[in-house]
Amino acid sequence: MKRDRGSQDAAVEAAIAQVLDAEHAARDAVREAEEAAAAMTEAARAAARELAARTERRIGSVRARFEQKTAAEVTTLDAEAAAASAPHDLSTEELARLDAAVAELARQLTGGTLP
Repeated sequence: MKRDRGSQDAAVEAAIAQVLDAEHAARDAVREAEEAAAAMTEAARAAARELAARTERRIGSVRARFEQKTAAEVTTLDAEAAAASAPHDLSTEELARLDAAVAELARQLTGGTLP
């Protein structure tokens, strides 16, 4: 059974049209995949930028709390240092205790005998 020339040409043309349609569909699919990939890449970049910004805010907050706490501690230490270095007049009782301590130290250093 022979096909006639016209039906063969029509079959060839239909096959070529089918291949061209498939090629067009493949190009569309590739373009859509590229667009989707670009959108995913931009979304990932946006998420990374947001994460970096949030991290910077948190670091700034931690740093600020640290600086506040440190400043308060330095202020306390400065006040304690100022109080410790302020002159102090000894009371009569303190002078008596100091004299007794000096006498006891002298006794220990001289073996209990004083000149």
